[in-house]
Amino acid sequence: MKIGVSSYSFQRYRQATGATLLDICNIAKEIGYDGIEFIDLQDDSLSQEALADALRERCNALDLPIVAYTVRADFLEGEGEVERLQGQVDIARRLGAKVLRHDISWRRDIPWRDMIAMAADSVRAVSEYAQNFGIRTCTENHGYVLQDAQRMEELMRAVNHPNYGWLVDMGNFLCADEPPAHAMPIAAPYAVHAHAKDFLWKPAAPDESWIPTRNGNALRGTILGHGVVPVADCVRELRKAGYDGWLSLEFEGLEDTRMALQYGLALLRKAIAENETEA
Repeated sequence: MKIGVSSYSFQRYRQATGATLLDICNIAKEIGYDGIEFIDLQDDSLSQEALADALRERCNALDLPIVAYTVRADFLEGEGEVERLQGQVDIARRLGAKVLRHDISWRRDIPWRDMIAMAADSVRAVSEYAQNFGIRTCTENHGYVLQDAQRMEELMRAVNHPNYGWLVDMGNFLCADEPPAHAMPIAAPYAVHAHAKDFLWKPAAPDESWIPTRNGNALRGTILGHGVVPVADCVRELRKAGYDGWLSLEFEGLEDTRMALQYGLALLRKAIAENETEA
């Protein structure tokens, strides 16, 4: 299992320093990550295609594989989303990424089972297109409505395509007030990609830096290993299910970014090594 880092982990760092996506590739390599992934490529001075080409060139020079590409999506808002997502598959091809992660919907006014039924055919169509280019598509447990293990498993079964799976984020289950220890054994067999993330937890938010859970508790991102997510146990569940793909750190905390990414990488290396020893 190799360790990647999401470009999202650098969001606060980029805001504070003006660092570009190209700059953070160098930082990820310097810290010691095996790969990197990107989210919704946007640059006022470059087209998506040109930015994808520039990132691939930089990462090739650094020997830093681009392991996944994440895009926002909503299959229940208007028409043309399948075609737009197929265009994002083409961006993933330019990046050299073998995984494309997309959302299902951000709406909260539709029952979740209806949401799955309404979106399943479109999700399958995107995955069928991506399969032509050796790119797997997936959806993350993310967005409050489709976030806990039961709902996500029903989504997997409804789409029912061998090229489609689950981006398993061990921390995001907490946003639906579901213990990761309960969710991971359900999620792990469907994993085509995985994220490591940690949160602090409180029954109520003390300030606006905390985010609400589905049931009104509060979370704040933190350094991996400093919060309530049982990271080593989650890695163990992935390994038990036979997952041997990429595990990318996604840091959302207020702490210093470089420090958080260094500590998180060390923790993941330790967790992976221990589970390989046990196996």
